[in-house]
Amino acid sequence: MDLETEQSDVVVDINKLSLIFETSDGPIHALSDIDLSIKSGEFVSLIGPSGCGKTTLLRVLADLEKHSSGGITVNGMSPDQARQQNAYGYVFQAPALYPWRTVKKNVVLPLEVLGYSKEQQNELASQYLDLVNLTGFENKYPWQLSGGMQQRVSIARALSVEPQLLYMDEPFGALDEITRDHLNEQLLGLWEKTGKTVVFVTHSIPEAVFLSTRIVVMSPRPGKIIDVIDSHLPLDRTLDIRESPEFLEIAHQVREGLKAGHSYDDD
Repeated sequence: MDLETEQSDVVVDINKLSLIFETSDGPIHALSDIDLSIKSGEFVSLIGPSGCGKTTLLRVLADLEKHSSGGITVNGMSPDQARQQNAYGYVFQAPALYPWRTVKKNVVLPLEVLGYSKEQQNELASQYLDLVNLTGFENKYPWQLSGGMQQRVSIARALSVEPQLLYMDEPFGALDEITRDHLNEQLLGLWEKTGKTVVFVTHSIPEAVFLSTRIVVMSPRPGKIIDVIDSHLPLDRTLDIRESPEFLEIAHQVREGLKAGHSYDDD
């Protein structure tokens, strides 16, 4: 019974997955022999050097790229089926907001496409703008917001279809360190409130350690998983925890994993 319960908690299951891009200069091996299971409610970060396949793996999960071999299921379905059932929300590196639409109109865009009623659109927009602390900004335009606020609108939009999973591709990578730290704290609070399963791509060791329940360390191309590191930091942590011995030990493990994959040679 325990085994059945454990298997039922798995929302992402990847087995021996590889991806090869065919180009005019020959094949490019982007991902090789990826094995990874992610359970409901986990916050899993993918970390590695540029070009190691972190974003490519996330795009495969989201059915934005097709893998060449191996198997993958999301909520027990193919990525294509999961996409059609709105099983996940996707937050890109840039907010990708329409400048001619207000904050609220940007958030409800996927709901409009899916045919939600105006009442449902208003209710969900209010709920998720409140969750990202943007109540009162509904009628502002993206150009009137800071970069951090724009990315929070993007997060609200991804959550508006109420997915079980949230995929995040370096959403804070272009922001200054102070804003990034603030949004990391807010994201932890949002994750705790919603119970979503989060798959998060980052280049930052401190960000990965601060946010995650597990950290997946990847090697340069072809992207392989070098190590999977568990974090047992308390869920109600604040930025101060980054000075703790426990935090520094996990960061050291991640750094050693990156070195083992010769990551720094390719940065």
